Amino acid sequence: MQYVCDAPKGETWFRIETEAEADAEAALMRHAVDKFFRRYEAAARESYRAPKGAATFEQDIGLKDHIARTMPLFLTLRADDGAGLATAMLPPGGGKAAKFRKIIVGPANADPYATHADAIAALARYLGVELKREDCYPYAQ
Repeated sequence: MQYVCDAPKGETWFRIETEAEADAEAALMRHAVDKFFRRYEAAARESYRAPKGAATFEQDIGLKDHIARTMPLFLTLRADDGAGLATAMLPPGGGKAAKFRKIIVGPANADPYATHADAIAALARYLGVELKREDCYPYAQ
């Protein structure tokens, strides 16, 4: 995982970068982030085109950066003891994407805004985007 930013109360946002990390997040948080991670990673991998004229052994140069740029951000909010608090799936680069559904959920898809709104606000400030509950929590009534 890659450090993203700090949040209040000793909490920290990290980026989920590998399928193994997504699997661990899904198990810890009891939701299906791993399924979405695999789907988007496969699509990003499929969309990669090697530089023209690249030698066979150089075909994958740039693949990792391409995947990181084109794939949504998968993030986890952790307490200072490592406990999982929330998981976010945001547009590539964390920016705005008209057709992309931002999702932020707590353990077992619970509402993370009830107890971690300040941490979500810290992430929003860091990324320069709005992360309102009505836009990001898919199970709101």
